[in-house]
Amino acid sequence: MTATLWYVVVGLLLVVMALSDSMLRRLPLTTPMLYLAGGVLLGPLGLGLLVLDPVENAEFLERVAEIVVIISLFAAGLKLRAPLSERRWVAPVALAFGSMTLTVGLITVAGWLLMGLSLGAAVLLGAVLAPTDPVLASDVQVGEPTDRDRLRFSLTAEAGLNDGTAFPFVMLGLSLLGLHEIGGWGWRWWAVDVVWAIGAGLLVGTVLGTLVGRLVIFLRQKHREALGLDDFLALGLITLSYGIALAIHSYGFLAVFAAGLAVRRIERLHTDEAEPPVSVEAAAEIEEAEGQATDPDTAPAYMAEAVLGFSEQLERIGTVGVVLLVGGMLALDRIPLVVLWFAPLLFLVIRPVAVSPVLLRSGLTALQRRLVSWFGIRGIGSIYYLSFAVARGVPEPEARLLMGVVLGVVATSIIVHGLSVKPLIRRYSERHRKASA
Repeated sequence: MTATLWYVVVGLLLVVMALSDSMLRRLPLTTPMLYLAGGVLLGPLGLGLLVLDPVENAEFLERVAEIVVIISLFAAGLKLRAPLSERRWVAPVALAFGSMTLTVGLITVAGWLLMGLSLGAAVLLGAVLAPTDPVLASDVQVGEPTDRDRLRFSLTAEAGLNDGTAFPFVMLGLSLLGLHEIGGWGWRWWAVDVVWAIGAGLLVGTVLGTLVGRLVIFLRQKHREALGLDDFLALGLITLSYGIALAIHSYGFLAVFAAGLAVRRIERLHTDEAEPPVSVEAAAEIEEAEGQATDPDTAPAYMAEAVLGFSEQLERIGTVGVVLLVGGMLALDRIPLVVLWFAPLLFLVIRPVAVSPVLLRSGLTALQRRLVSWFGIRGIGSIYYLSFAVARGVPEPEARLLMGVVLGVVATSIIVHGLSVKPLIRRYSERHRKASA
């Protein structure tokens, strides 16, 4: 496929997607479903214009998915305005650590006993498919920082946290395959891959987000400087947090999520209000932008909301690219038949079994717990983790089987969760309004 044809095809797809946005809002469909269909149309199952081997091009997929995931995680952190002391954090923390571990264990058993994978490959499959996705779950996540719904908050925070807490299990799987050193009795895995990497990642993001947020607010309020470049601020904080976290061998995903949380925390501490006084729409008004950006009462919220708006735009653009690639990599000879039973097992059995016990004391209602159990959306994070592992030497036979299973599960998740999200969330919202009336 020539570069010229790529320009034409991608441009046409983007225009169609933009024009169909309002139509999709009236139908039980989501934009990732449209992107996936576009990828299938371009790939081996359609016109054959997009030919990409997921194993041979693992490093390329790793980089593309990596960029989209870190942007999404930063945006997720910015959306969560609740103090860490609030009880709303109980559910997502339990999901990101307790449910994550149970899910990895159950998938490992299924992969080892039912698929015939080696123990290392089975653990790797569990690590890749355990985390829920921060990119494709926008319809069930917090839409605005002021959204206090516990279901959406739990799903958003879970996706933000578990895209980092899955990494120790990825490293464990690589270790069992002989591709990573864990030390005698696993001491290095516990000390470095678990304790250090998680703790240092969260610390790096928190410190950088706090320092940069405070500095920008100070410059704007006191000196009317650092104005009009919120897009550079977002990109700078994302890349700085991620880069420093990787440099000290910690988890960059947790760092960028923590950076987003820290920026939102700075805004909340400065405004001390139930709602940010400046919205993204108001910030876009050129005539008022400088006054809002420098006013002591509005500068913190202006910064946080403008950075969030830019991050969400980048996230949407990145999602188009990665989901198109997923659709383009789907082929009958790549997706193993085990997906036919494994995907239902993951969504209908493993996810609910792993979620239910950890949420019993979370404060969520029975309906909210059931919806959390169902909306374990798998997506771009899984593509990143597996590409990361394959690029580090997973033997080709198991790499191709794992890639086929993951691509099949991600495509299935995009479709089944996409079809169910709007009617289920609509019904949940109606019941929630009636209960609150």
